[in-house]
Amino acid sequence: MPRILLLAIGGAIGTLARYWVNGLVSEHQGRHLPWAVLFPLGTVIVNVTGCFAIGFIAAVSGPAMGRAWIKPEWRDFLMVGFCGGYTTFSSYGLQTLNLARDAEWLWAGLNIVGSNVVGLVAVYLGRAFGLWVQSQFHGGSP
Repeated sequence: MPRILLLAIGGAIGTLARYWVNGLVSEHQGRHLPWAVLFPLGTVIVNVTGCFAIGFIAAVSGPAMGRAWIKPEWRDFLMVGFCGGYTTFSSYGLQTLNLARDAEWLWAGLNIVGSNVVGLVAVYLGRAFGLWVQSQFHGGSP
């Protein structure tokens, strides 16, 4: 099976898993933890479990670590496809951990600041731009 097809299938499965886990947690949270409805617990669980999964897969399949329990194309299916569709936060976590492990503190710090602080600023700016575009087409403030 071509690698690109494996990535696409893995991504689709990961996306569906994220949707299912987030929905399951949100439904449970709404029913049993009404005080926590505003907290995105489903997203946190997806991010944490995705980070655990990519760390485990990297450990048991990384050729640089002398391990190759999983063929490279299936490693990509799991890490790039499934974990990428499930949560890109897992890739961010693994990359930051690898930088820290290699004592690349500047790059690890820049990755943390870039992904979190700059990412949040980008979300804000994207939202502001989207609201502005809406106001241009709908003739008034949103």
